[in-house]
Amino acid sequence: MTTDLTHRPAHVQLRALDRREISSRELLDLHLDRIDASTVNAVVTRDDDTARAAARAADERRARGESTGLLDGLPLTIKDSFETVGLRTTSGAEDLKDHVPQRDADAVARLRHQGAVIMGKTNTPTYCQGLHTDNALFGPTLNPHDPARTAGGSSGGAAAAIAAHLTPAELGSDLAGSLRLPAHYCGVYGLRPTHGLVPARGHIPRPPGWLTSSDMVTPGPLARHSRDLDLLLAALTTPTPTENTPWRLDLPTPSEDTAQLRVAIWAEDASCPVDHATAQALATVEKALSGTRAVVRHVASPINFGDSTRLFEQLLHATATATTSDEAASAELAAVRELRADDASPGAAFLRSRTQTHRTWLRAAEERARLRETWNRFFTEHDVVVMPAAPTPAIPAGSDVLEVDGQERNFFDQTGWANLTSHVGLPSLVLPVTTTMEGLPIGVQIVGRAHADRVLLALADTLATFLPPSTSL
Repeated sequence: MTTDLTHRPAHVQLRALDRREISSRELLDLHLDRIDASTVNAVVTRDDDTARAAARAADERRARGESTGLLDGLPLTIKDSFETVGLRTTSGAEDLKDHVPQRDADAVARLRHQGAVIMGKTNTPTYCQGLHTDNALFGPTLNPHDPARTAGGSSGGAAAAIAAHLTPAELGSDLAGSLRLPAHYCGVYGLRPTHGLVPARGHIPRPPGWLTSSDMVTPGPLARHSRDLDLLLAALTTPTPTENTPWRLDLPTPSEDTAQLRVAIWAEDASCPVDHATAQALATVEKALSGTRAVVRHVASPINFGDSTRLFEQLLHATATATTSDEAASAELAAVRELRADDASPGAAFLRSRTQTHRTWLRAAEERARLRETWNRFFTEHDVVVMPAAPTPAIPAGSDVLEVDGQERNFFDQTGWANLTSHVGLPSLVLPVTTTMEGLPIGVQIVGRAHADRVLLALADTLATFLPPSTSL
């Protein structure tokens, strides 16, 4: 049984630890052996000695019968954008190749406080900026289902490590679909929690030592089962004693009969078409819902896709300027002054967003608040909405082209559906649904109102019993 445990979900591995069927040290070594043998290049930094010491400490706590954390003794990996004390953190950047933090990112500290054993760091594109996970330091991460396909980005190393059974779960991050796109491409579960539930301090690309982060980046868990996401969400939303936080979070849980949820299905939009295989995956979910008592209704568009995307891009480009050098910022200001007033090209929109005035940003923030209100009104009539996670399964590795049923689309349409919720902070969950004839995973995205994270998790758990079994590596 022990050799099979690396293929089991995190909650099953924890149960084996609690029953003393395996020690944390033994479980860690099983995963380290798999990492040693792996060819997907997902785990890029390790400190086996420190990890074994943490595992041994967890075993000793259990032997003494001491109260343990939610994740006590469970080996985990961490996306290399999160600072880890004493363990190299590069965010895929050559200028950080020797950066060894003296302090954990807040999200990492919360996982350690709950007993997680950090066994390594997973690959990410340079400073998390890319939809392929590749960088000059460590090279590309391969998709475990097909090495000729991308693992996605920027949490591509995280998703690939879980799919390849190198780790039972992972801490990733999501600003522009960075967690959800790799989960979709690699066939695993990924949750972008309600924005603000999990602190982002210590997440790079904001430079080491910064206390602030982007107003949209959200740390979140990836795993092979929805129950594992729930476990990690509980750990990630429990403050450590050193945070001196007076509040405790009590997220709403669904009623016992989650099948009676009001489920909207937003299957298509002309602004971001999906391919035939993705449409079929959504139809599979709808059929699975028919096996429950859920109230299912197709909706045309809860919000205006194009307007939401334009606003997201404006806010994204603005938040990315925080660490721009004075010289580069001055050059951008000079360049934007040279633009013609009627220049509506993508390059012009990019420059205008990066150099917008505070007044312009405040107007955009008001527009974002109104967009949240539109979503809030939608969720008075529906509990959740099911929509595509991405337009297609994983595209070829390194490609800068996105084709949807033979038609070339904007490359960044890959995250078009994910970005509908990024700037308004709604909880969004990607779950694997099926695979193509070529064995590539296809997932869907479930979105709910703010703080309905556990409603999404409960629905994903229910759906898993009605969906056809997913392909296991």
